[in-house]
Amino acid sequence: MMRVSVVVFALVLVHRTTGFLSTSTTTRTTQSTQRALGISSLRQPTSSVSGSRSSSKAFARTLVLQAASTAGSYDDTCDVLVLGSGPAGRAIASLLSSPKVGMDVLLADTNFDKEWVPNYGVWTNEWDAILEAYKSFGVELKGGLVGGSIKREWPVTDCYFGGSFDIPTEQRMRLDRPYKQVDKNALRDSLTTGKFRRLDAKHFSTAISPNIYSPAGSLVHDEDGSTIQLEKKDGTVTTIRSKLIVDTTGHETKLVLRDTRDPYSQPGFQIAYGALVEVDETSSPDKTQIGPYDKEAMTLFDYRTDHFNSQPGVDKATAAPTFMYAMPIKDNQIFFEETSLVARPGVSLQECKDRYKTRLEHHGIKVTKVLEEEFCYIPMGGALPVRDQRVMGLGGSAAMVHPSTGYHLCRCMMGATKMADAIQKEMASGSKPNLDKVAASAYHSLWTPENIRQRNFAVFGGEFLMKQDVVGLRGFFDGFFKLPLPLWGGFLAGWPGLPFNDKHESWFARMWFGLSFIVRLPLPVALDMATSIAAYTVTEGVPLPQSVTPFLGEPNSYEYDRNTDNVGDVAVKAEARRMITESTVTEDLPVAFNDDGNDNADAIAVPIVAPESAKEKVAAL
Repeated sequence: MMRVSVVVFALVLVHRTTGFLSTSTTTRTTQSTQRALGISSLRQPTSSVSGSRSSSKAFARTLVLQAASTAGSYDDTCDVLVLGSGPAGRAIASLLSSPKVGMDVLLADTNFDKEWVPNYGVWTNEWDAILEAYKSFGVELKGGLVGGSIKREWPVTDCYFGGSFDIPTEQRMRLDRPYKQVDKNALRDSLTTGKFRRLDAKHFSTAISPNIYSPAGSLVHDEDGSTIQLEKKDGTVTTIRSKLIVDTTGHETKLVLRDTRDPYSQPGFQIAYGALVEVDETSSPDKTQIGPYDKEAMTLFDYRTDHFNSQPGVDKATAAPTFMYAMPIKDNQIFFEETSLVARPGVSLQECKDRYKTRLEHHGIKVTKVLEEEFCYIPMGGALPVRDQRVMGLGGSAAMVHPSTGYHLCRCMMGATKMADAIQKEMASGSKPNLDKVAASAYHSLWTPENIRQRNFAVFGGEFLMKQDVVGLRGFFDGFFKLPLPLWGGFLAGWPGLPFNDKHESWFARMWFGLSFIVRLPLPVALDMATSIAAYTVTEGVPLPQSVTPFLGEPNSYEYDRNTDNVGDVAVKAEARRMITESTVTEDLPVAFNDDGNDNADAIAVPIVAPESAKEKVAAL
């Protein structure tokens, strides 16, 4: 009887909202019904409110799904639903289901069984920090030839910036900082042994406004959780009821909206073609090298262009630079990747592959077997997530990729630990946690105002790099790596909890970094940077000066701020009710939701058959 009554209520509202209500009445009725049924009403931009017939139908369909979920019409329940099974998804699922947190986690992805493709490279001390952070949750990252989910480690890192500013072409810059290659299969396995459950299904919802999704009814939030429809591999739809949802489906997510109202830059793109290969060493005069690359060093940057035989090739590579990234694995096996650091629009994958072949031919490196290929596409920068969203983004979904360098794995994995801590704390804060506040705290754990300022500084860095030709990039990085290790290491990491980030966590630290850096640059690059700072400040406004000065305040916070639009000043209203009761002139007390006395009020009177939680809300003024 309960289920029938609630569904009947929703169907009655469908009829009224799609057939008879005016725009103003529809909006008023919708807001009142949301309060009655406990549907989350977060702050939303004015542009998201619509009284059109299509909006009314969409809202009515949402109510039908809400009514069904209230009656228990769903296929599975959980504390947290994680969407996506890449490093971000498995990391947060492992942490939240760990002994320290102990939540019931369901991870949904139709690609769960697929192997990870990217070859992840990390600085040794950053990975050590990740291992310790995960160990504190009872999550052990293990496996790999080296252990700790690591396949190979190099004691030093090499760079080549020769060909400009009187730097000889063959000159090598050696960085005394160890580098590791993550064993992607070992990491995947380590993050799959937790207690979380899996579901081979994917979402089909698209956010069209904060907390409003299409198709209508496919994802609905209320004060007790969220109801989402997922599509299985066989095309059938399953309905999941979860208290929280974490989206880790990547930068181009359909569930997490980006805040394009605040100042922001369009994303740039890191594009690369990579291949794990075996090479012919039969005629090699030095078996400690593969071409110019030392087998006991990881080559981070090779920005030389002497391998082009034609002037058009040189001109093209000068205007749209790419570099070689080389990881010697073992014996004659090596991973090469020709990479465009960041560009808008991106350099084509075919161009990267062609340059990779040209470079290897020039160095006399003959590939005998291709073991793996990697086609890399990484959006960098762009807008941050809109505030007040119930779906929590992590990884690319939360714009966590470093805007200047493309580094992501360590940032994401460290960020996941902070998000897990925030979720655990808020969920344990009371018998009935405020889920809007939980989501806000999760976002705040990633993007504090200070971390946003640090990101804004890095966004400018990405914009500056995008305008440089190969000569400018050689000069830029030659000066960059002449800084003390903590300064350049902190910029490359750029995330709280990772080594050296303290050198970038305050406006003064970032200003000091900038001043220390610009004096080490070749004069033409330094002048270009100075003029770029001025031009960027004029065109983009607050973000850059806000990141390096104590002025101009802070970026908007993700912290929870209770929406009082539908509550008002409770103390004044209570006082008014008391005074009206005591008045000898005024006899009628205000009645909740019946503010205009028209006959549409009976559509709101029906919730007498709604759940007990809804009845309690109706009693509020």
